[in-house]
Amino acid sequence: MTKQTSQSPGVSVDALGRPLRSLRVSVIDRCDLRCAYCMPEEDYTWLPKEGILTFDEILRLVDAFVSRGVRRVRLTGGEPLLRSGLVDLIRDLARRSGVEDLALTTNATQLARWAGPLRDAGLKRITVSLDSLKPGRFETLTRRAALDDVLKGIRAASEVGFDELKLNTVVMQDFNDDELIDLVDFATDHGAQARFIEYMDVGGATLWSAERVVTREDILTRLAAHFGPVTPEPSRGAAPAESFTLPNGARVGIIASTTQPFCRTCDRSRLTADGFWYLCLYAGDGIDLRSMLREGATAEQLTTRIAQVWGQRDDRGAEQRLDVPERGALYQIQELRQDPRREMHTRGG
Repeated sequence: MTKQTSQSPGVSVDALGRPLRSLRVSVIDRCDLRCAYCMPEEDYTWLPKEGILTFDEILRLVDAFVSRGVRRVRLTGGEPLLRSGLVDLIRDLARRSGVEDLALTTNATQLARWAGPLRDAGLKRITVSLDSLKPGRFETLTRRAALDDVLKGIRAASEVGFDELKLNTVVMQDFNDDELIDLVDFATDHGAQARFIEYMDVGGATLWSAERVVTREDILTRLAAHFGPVTPEPSRGAAPAESFTLPNGARVGIIASTTQPFCRTCDRSRLTADGFWYLCLYAGDGIDLRSMLREGATAEQLTTRIAQVWGQRDDRGAEQRLDVPERGALYQIQELRQDPRREMHTRGG
């Protein structure tokens, strides 16, 4: 595969010294599941279809971000596999020399069909959201009887041999916190890494409460009680997950954004499906890059804008949430309907 070259005028660094290295690109805001921690309401305000970025527009923006230091690109949604032609976009991204790490996050309902074509197109890493192995519980959480499809997708991903396969679980007290061991064993059997995520009070998590959070310490205690001593791996750098090794050799990850934020090393930002750039998962407002594109901005103008905005960034959203008295959900439904870009299924989680 021939790689396209790109110029790199330098890595943009924000006000706290954090480099611009990772970009999450939402390619669609629609999803075929309705997970309670992400989309608990009955009705949603969707982004206008005419506002959704074309693939050419996505590629132009990725090129601009790469020129300012981005090296890791992750495609998200909504559910990205619902976006028609996604394999073509992945192929084009994989050809860009500046994109050193290309990954995808999916709920895997469509993955059995697409695992092979995605791998052939150049996708290296894939992360699947899997919050329960119990059919009834899965349906309660997602409001869809789709667990069989998800498991088929995971098996297909394991068989085609992605460089890395991870299974993400949002752990919720008295709902799926009794499945930690089963999820680790399932991941190990499929050549994957289980990753456990503390329930976060972001976006559309209107049902969030502190009592429903299973903390990093709780997760480690439960794993150690079953498997034996859990050994932390070396520093994670800017990665969101801490990695641990179990006595049987299995590796697990924990993302403790709620109780132990990692804002000081965060090098990620997010692009919504309609071209708004968010510097923090907790950010209330984004920067409109779509209008710049459609009004004829040059590559230089785009990179200049990106460098200016990132240079002023001082977001520490998760850290600041720790200081909120009687902390509750970040947004309620009326606020989300006023600005659907605040939803996690819009900005890519």
